[in-house]
Amino acid sequence: MARPLEGIVVADLTQNVAGPFCTQILGDMGAEVVKVERPGRGDDARAWAPPYWGDESAVFMAMNRNKRSLALDLKADGGPEILQRLIARADVFVQSLRAGAIGELGLDFAGATRINPRLVYCSITAFGRRGPLSDLPGYDPLMQAYSGLMSVNGHPSQEPARVGTSIVDMGTGMWAALGIVAALRQRDATGRAVEVTTTLFETALMWVSYHAMGYLGSGEVPQPQGSGTAMIAPYQAFPTADGYAMIAAGSDALFRRLAAALGAPGLADEARFEDNPSRVRHRGELVTALSRLTRELKTSDLLERLRRAGVPSAPILTVDAVLAEPQTRESGVLVSAPHPRVPGYTSIALPILWNDARPEVRRVPPALGEHSTDVLTWLGYTLDDVRALRAKRVIQ
Repeated sequence: MARPLEGIVVADLTQNVAGPFCTQILGDMGAEVVKVERPGRGDDARAWAPPYWGDESAVFMAMNRNKRSLALDLKADGGPEILQRLIARADVFVQSLRAGAIGELGLDFAGATRINPRLVYCSITAFGRRGPLSDLPGYDPLMQAYSGLMSVNGHPSQEPARVGTSIVDMGTGMWAALGIVAALRQRDATGRAVEVTTTLFETALMWVSYHAMGYLGSGEVPQPQGSGTAMIAPYQAFPTADGYAMIAAGSDALFRRLAAALGAPGLADEARFEDNPSRVRHRGELVTALSRLTRELKTSDLLERLRRAGVPSAPILTVDAVLAEPQTRESGVLVSAPHPRVPGYTSIALPILWNDARPEVRRVPPALGEHSTDVLTWLGYTLDDVRALRAKRVIQ
């Protein structure tokens, strides 16, 4: 079993997508993750539905496997002390509270590292600590809008379109996990605490980095390209007799193969199409010429022809279709585990192999407070203590 972070304890005070995705990555890698949630409703993502799977939010289930849930009221007497005990035992503390809220708990970097001088402390923020927007909250679509990402998505002359997944949230979670893994190495070398900070806004800017470089170099404001990209042609969806197919002829050699596969090798010899910069300048003429040829073929026939010629291409699949694809099934990226509330539970695994082994689902996404007793006894509380805390509604 691939568990490179086995033995690492993570205290997880995050919710929604970015933070939970970060800690799920750490949990998939073998860390022991304790997810701290509010009694009563827990992580907001538990209510982000429909769609449900059984009675569970699909969004919550996608971001919270390989964790234990501790339902803890941090405003009740004894609540902060429990979190402090957890931080004292942890290697990593990940928090995504609003600006100022973590300080009110006395658990900013300075406060938390007084409790645990070897702690890796990760803050997932909207805009970071600097700048005029540093106190504002942030959500994925706001960052897609604010960063320029929505301005280059979708089709020209249509209303702005959000990328159809939480790409900024999940990207921020990935950066946070990468920063934490690097910080653990640094902590182990120095014996001292390390602070890691990442932001939704900066992640969104990273996703438009080559658009930004293009603007800085040319002064031209990037525009939406539909299924294509501004700097390569042909590199987009083309119509077929029964739908569309994606074609990515990203080099001059591939364009020659494409033209030959479509029965029009002479296209590659025309001056207006002779190299990629020329094809980009004459994109409209190129798309018209190629579309006339692709429309004559069914999608499956076109793709078979292009693959034989070594031209990168793909069908444009719906989610149900891609889940049924042999490549998906045989890759092992769909992982299943027994689930007490959801028969047939399956999820998308961490897309990394260690020595050809993929991390397994050790724990399915937890019910709210499912592990409160286990976590508290592990922290040194007696069962009588736990019963008292439950009676006072400090825990659920």
